[in-house]
Amino acid sequence: MNIEARIGNYISITISDTGIGIRPDIIDRIFEPFFTTKELGKGTGLGLSTILGIIKSHGGFINVYSEPGKGSKFQVYLPAIQIHETIEDADNNIPEGNGELILVVDDEDSICDVTKTSLESFNYKAITASDGIEAIALYAERRDEISVVVTDMVMPSMDGLTTIRTLQKINPSVKIIAVSGLVSNEKIHAISEIGVQAFLAKPYTAKQLLETINLVQNQ
Repeated sequence: MNIEARIGNYISITISDTGIGIRPDIIDRIFEPFFTTKELGKGTGLGLSTILGIIKSHGGFINVYSEPGKGSKFQVYLPAIQIHETIEDADNNIPEGNGELILVVDDEDSICDVTKTSLESFNYKAITASDGIEAIALYAERRDEISVVVTDMVMPSMDGLTTIRTLQKINPSVKIIAVSGLVSNEKIHAISEIGVQAFLAKPYTAKQLLETINLVQNQ
């Protein structure tokens, strides 16, 4: 069933619902990039493909079971690695801010909330935008206060690339960190070509975010 899977122990995480289910004629396509059954403008078709990419990058795989009218069940398998527990001291090398304002742009509320909390825990201020249009409005209003913009590249209404180019028209010196879960060398090259100072691959840790912000601020 999963050609790339390796023999060994796995941790299984099961997510199920009792919704409308997935039709048999499309269940083999649900992980394809840009495939969606949602109405135009209400879905990008990148959610499940991004998830699959993340799971595969960790050597895992996903099984899907669904019956129309009875719901769906997704089983995520991740390799279980046995290691000796090591207790480390808290990392004191994480760079803190000095009250700088960071604009976080992402269409997922949970990511905005977690990122904002992480920044505020390390002496930054943060404001969030749910899409590129809102981000541009906020930046135009508070450009003199905003130190760095952290923006996702895949968003509805206005994608990250268009958002970045518009912000650069407002302020050619704007400092931007691009974020994406769909990572390729071509994408990273394209992002650097338009003058973005740094790139973060999802999922990233608070330490990686803070180190990248510190690096961009000092450029």
